[in-house]
Amino acid sequence: MTGTVTHDPPPGPADRPGRPLIVTEDAVLLDDLLRLCAAAGATPEVHHGLPESGDGWTAAPLVLVGDDAAHRMCGAARRPGVVLVGRDQDDPGVWKRAVRIGADHVLMLPDGEPWLVDRIADVAEGIGRPALTVGVIGGRGGAGASTLACALAVTSAREGLRTLLVDADPLGGGLDVLLGGESAEGLRWPAFAASRGRVGGGALEESLPELHSLRVLSWDRGDCVAVPPPAVRAVLAAARRRGGTVVVDLPRRLDDGVAEALAQLDMALLVVPAELRAVAAAGRVASAVGMVVRDLRVAVRGPYAPGLDDHEVARLLGLPLAGEVPVEPALLRPRGGAKPPGATGRGPLARFCTHFWERALVETGGIR
Repeated sequence: MTGTVTHDPPPGPADRPGRPLIVTEDAVLLDDLLRLCAAAGATPEVHHGLPESGDGWTAAPLVLVGDDAAHRMCGAARRPGVVLVGRDQDDPGVWKRAVRIGADHVLMLPDGEPWLVDRIADVAEGIGRPALTVGVIGGRGGAGASTLACALAVTSAREGLRTLLVDADPLGGGLDVLLGGESAEGLRWPAFAASRGRVGGGALEESLPELHSLRVLSWDRGDCVAVPPPAVRAVLAAARRRGGTVVVDLPRRLDDGVAEALAQLDMALLVVPAELRAVAAAGRVASAVGMVVRDLRVAVRGPYAPGLDDHEVARLLGLPLAGEVPVEPALLRPRGGAKPPGATGRGPLARFCTHFWERALVETGGIR
């Protein structure tokens, strides 16, 4: 059981660096809290009462106060990020003690263990704002969505942002191939198929191939063509916790795993060639994707059929226009060059990606 006492939310670990603080004299409770800290990858500081140094109390990013020690915390300075931890779910007095010490949460073990491990892991990873997560999906086959996804990721990394590119299309041939890194060392999707619960963001990032200053999660050349939805949810959540940007290349088929990926997007780009059949096909994709993604925009790719332009395509689809994806050889023939799309920083595609990130980061409050 967990409960919340209304206070200002605790600041992120980036604002309050340090180790979590445990305050308790209950040996059994201490053993449990140390076990949970170990599971979350954190090394706590332990005290039986209020630390003699005021900094020990105020600087800790998270404070876990055992219910046995609550009466000794009454003189402590009020601060966010305090959790009162107990075991007796039938004790109505625990809420009064939580208010008395200024706790943000009341948590009862063992029911509250998953929640608490997540909070401790947040401290251990030093997370801040979640990554700006953008999905790219083709309105029809061959629309150039994978090439645009790669170009967006390469451009983000070139601008100095922490960037992770996720290949969510097991039948697409592999984004690592498109980036020229099919032989690069690192894990691919099948290695995460059994993931459940929380995946460490730092460990995930370090395990993936690094190509063109970004990390890539792609597919291997084996027979695995699907990852269970819980694994997709866990891996993408870990990727987002590290901040920066995450770009997801999505297939046009929508299964449970793709739905998990769509649910974690801040924005999706529907890439639509400017031809009537493509617009008709894209309308069906937009109807399905729009049921999950709140911010779906259309990126129109030329050349244009008679009577069509980018604004007309957006009007026909009833979607806001993200812009015109320019025509250039790298987009039409993604494997034709030695460098990946957008790598040079020159050309119309690179300019489109640069302008896209400039607008998107402004809309979402800046670099994360």
